[in-house]
Amino acid sequence: MALNSKIAAALLVFLSLVTAAQSPSGLKDAYKNSFLIGTALNRAHIYGEDARGVALIKQNFNAISPENALKWESIHPQLHRYDFEAADRYVKFGVANHMFIVGHTLVWHNQTPAWVFQDGKGKPLSRDKLLRRMRDHVHKVVGRYKGRIDGWDVVNEAFEEDGTLRQSKWMKIIGEDYITKAFQYAHEGDPKAELYYNEYNLEKPAKRRGVIELIRKLKAQGVQVSAVGLQEHDGLDWPSLEEVDATISDLAELGVKVNITELDINVLPQATSGVTAEVTAKAEARPNLNPYADGLPDSVQQELAKRYAGLFGVFLKHRGVISRVSFWGLADGDSWLNNWPVRGRTNYPLLFDRQGKPKPAYDAVINVALGQATQP
Repeated sequence: MALNSKIAAALLVFLSLVTAAQSPSGLKDAYKNSFLIGTALNRAHIYGEDARGVALIKQNFNAISPENALKWESIHPQLHRYDFEAADRYVKFGVANHMFIVGHTLVWHNQTPAWVFQDGKGKPLSRDKLLRRMRDHVHKVVGRYKGRIDGWDVVNEAFEEDGTLRQSKWMKIIGEDYITKAFQYAHEGDPKAELYYNEYNLEKPAKRRGVIELIRKLKAQGVQVSAVGLQEHDGLDWPSLEEVDATISDLAELGVKVNITELDINVLPQATSGVTAEVTAKAEARPNLNPYADGLPDSVQQELAKRYAGLFGVFLKHRGVISRVSFWGLADGDSWLNNWPVRGRTNYPLLFDRQGKPKPAYDAVINVALGQATQP
């Protein structure tokens, strides 16, 4: 072999090694200098029944949230009975894999058993008794995982779309200071844990103003709020990137961090009259609401990839205030959007397909981190 050929061959080997060294091995590696990358674990992940999914989680994510294992109905189904089995397994998984562990969620109007708000005769509890019940639950759950769960979604989705507080049973029985009390009880349970308020549709100005006013009040009262969780259950065309950018900027002015907590992108036609992520919403099944039952067209795959690239461009712009970006689910088959608000739809909202293979959107998100996509 001629000398020049040997040099060229050696150069090719060197370049391939450099490229391999620079290429991230997963999402968490790509964004290691920007923010944590998280996903939500379902029962099959927690119990190791989805081996392929578990491998993807370990490779790509350094933060985890539980879809259901820590919600009130799962962990405290009856007055005098707690069930910590799934939650313990979830925390053990996170600890073993050196992940940032999120507790989701302590106080919410959904997936909370009716008995929580009732006395032994089925009548509404008094304010004092419901506060005591909340305190006991929060102390028990947060205290059990003290030093292991790093941050808690303390209060979830407390606002209506017009920026007023939701008239949940928490609100009706206790009053608006139930939110203050929930944060105080969580801080007592683990003084070192991060504490979050978590909400969807904060790109809507009225709702955002309501949450901003709440956080200001809590901080004025000396209540610890570490971050606001911006859920980002988005569509292909809503909210705009400008609206996401403005929302993060407004929240950052409060002096708290911002977590992107439940990211997914609905590629199907909107089935409800308004944009919402209320889990109890229901709509009648119609053929036009499930257009991709046999697979997602390439044109929509590319649209989804472009959408994710745009969002991550905004997130990177705000990496000084964003501490975590978490997807709500691992692969398309795991997503709650397959059954909401219409049961049985086939949706494609995440970065991995139903076989656990990365989609074009996955590559797009990686490329944003590598600086190969246009930043907004």
